[in-house]
Amino acid sequence: MDIMKSPAIPLDVEAAVDHLMRFLAVEGVTGQEANIAAAVSDALKKAGVPAEAIRFDDVNTRIPLPTETGNLIVDLPGTRPGPRLLFSTHLDTVPLCAGAKPRREGDRIVSDGTTALGGDARTGVALLVVLAETLIKNKLPHPPITLLFTVREESGLHGARELNPADLGGAVMCVNVDGQLASELIVGAVGQENWEVEITGRASHAGVAPDKGISATLVGALALAEVKAEGWFGKVVKDDGRGTSNIGIFGGKDGKAAGDATNVVTDYAFLKGEARSPELSFASKIVDAYEAAFAKAKAAVTDHAGDTADVAFRRAVSYPPFELGQDTAVVKRAAKALALLGIEPTYLFSNGGLDANWLDKHGVPTITIGAGQAEIHTIKEYVNLSEYEKGCRLGVLMATLDE
Repeated sequence: MDIMKSPAIPLDVEAAVDHLMRFLAVEGVTGQEANIAAAVSDALKKAGVPAEAIRFDDVNTRIPLPTETGNLIVDLPGTRPGPRLLFSTHLDTVPLCAGAKPRREGDRIVSDGTTALGGDARTGVALLVVLAETLIKNKLPHPPITLLFTVREESGLHGARELNPADLGGAVMCVNVDGQLASELIVGAVGQENWEVEITGRASHAGVAPDKGISATLVGALALAEVKAEGWFGKVVKDDGRGTSNIGIFGGKDGKAAGDATNVVTDYAFLKGEARSPELSFASKIVDAYEAAFAKAKAAVTDHAGDTADVAFRRAVSYPPFELGQDTAVVKRAAKALALLGIEPTYLFSNGGLDANWLDKHGVPTITIGAGQAEIHTIKEYVNLSEYEKGCRLGVLMATLDE
């Protein structure tokens, strides 16, 4: 089947591209989603969605970071019976997208090369608007549908994590739009546990009395060397599990360097890292190894009197893992829609977290589809318009398929 001419999907391709270009040009970095939410609301109203069907939840009052607005939620009444479907994506972009100036180059949309583009996930934002517009304009039969545009996905999946599942209207499955290729169905993802440690040592003159100091940087360095030597750093493969880990921040207070002079024994260091695994219990085991390594390093670094640094280690689950079987209803629905488009599905397990991790945890089995975003979080980012069109057609098909 030629997806460009499929009579089952009356998609206005140029209008779909216009929506995408418009949304890419609206700034909305993570935590500052009010402007893009307003732009989406206006577009939905122009598409025929009643104003009373568009609402915001109060998730921003529960997110532990300053957040301008709650999640944007849209309820479309069904035109035929059926269980409620949920379509989701995230409003925010990474800070590198601030000031993006999208332009079209053939079958791509690119930035001016000084910023990232924001295709992650403005392709999803546009797709959900196109979905609503196509259903309404063409009076396509569909069950009840909820559209969910989350906030602060890029800074911790907070919009999905802190939302109230009751706001989803009893949806039985979800299609999350946050990927590259329409053929790639993300059916699962790892879980992650974060850790951080504050090391408070003692300053002294590094030349006159180094033995009277307790080096916070040395404690941190020894701990990291220990986890590397024991096989808990980077790619982790053990008899009872597999995963990854990383140290992302090794610094001082307020984002400054750990220490400010070579002739002073460093008295403070802050380190922050993560562990990921398909099994959350194994991610926790990786973090256990880090905690034990910092305790061992603490004991190894003393001053002349035998005193050690104060080591405060903290940890918290960032998101749980999940994995859907190919016989799950939403996976079967996606595969059926792709078959109608003449596309062979590829099933992927992501090593990164998605809103889908939390939506699944909230009781809504969630598959993630792609709509053309590529080279994300870099100044080389672009949107593949052919894949974007495929994603739009896939979304409309998944919304309108018979059970």
